[in-house]
Amino acid sequence: MKNRKIAIVTGASRLKGIGAAICLELAKADTDIFFTYYRPYDAEQPWGSKSEEADLLESRILNEGVRCASMELDLTLTDSFPDLFDEVERKLGKASILVNNAAYSTNTDVETIKSESLDLHYFVNVRAPLLLSVEFVQRFQDGQGGRIIHMTSGQSQGPMLGELAYVTTKASIPDMTKTLAAEIGNKGITVNAVNPGPTDTGWMTEELKKGLVDKFPMKRIGQPEDAARLVSFLASEASEWITGQTIHSEGGFLRT
Repeated sequence: MKNRKIAIVTGASRLKGIGAAICLELAKADTDIFFTYYRPYDAEQPWGSKSEEADLLESRILNEGVRCASMELDLTLTDSFPDLFDEVERKLGKASILVNNAAYSTNTDVETIKSESLDLHYFVNVRAPLLLSVEFVQRFQDGQGGRIIHMTSGQSQGPMLGELAYVTTKASIPDMTKTLAAEIGNKGITVNAVNPGPTDTGWMTEELKKGLVDKFPMKRIGQPEDAARLVSFLASEASEWITGQTIHSEGGFLRT
């Protein structure tokens, strides 16, 4: 069996999502994939999720000629962090790439935000990526070539109305990235974050697309594959001198 790198990608429930695109792009780069999903969250979203999508994604990854495994995982539970790595090691081996893609987002503004909703945003958007990263570092053995990649959004680029809890929690990712990168660089692990900007993962209406397309200089909407190609580069050996960065891969999106 070929000695490939092993990547963990969280939050790859939907075939049209960024998580699925990341899995497939890494698989094309000859990386074994372990991904997580959580159907109950997707079922609550307007765009929904079909129960078979995780199985279909696994089949597509296997068709790239790499190994693949997955598990349904509730990242609001602290036991999920060691459980995930135990399962990865049991099925595939030690991971050297961690992509913290899973996110929790519901519409919240000053009129509707509640502590319970804010807690759920915090559990998935802040606590999970940080403690998964800690678990990754503690188990990392190669001594070089480790990669942690967070997914964030454009909170620092401008306001996101109606997303108060999401913005509040996701805004921690760039600063977390800087400090974590400085703390673990001596272990041979880089840490970076990617902001993909507005991306058509199935949530955009046709009306919204028409309103957004002229804000992109290239006159097209961002696609999951755009973010996935950047993540694949950051996971590669070619990116070894890039760490502590948040890269705004937004296709030149204009906010004015």
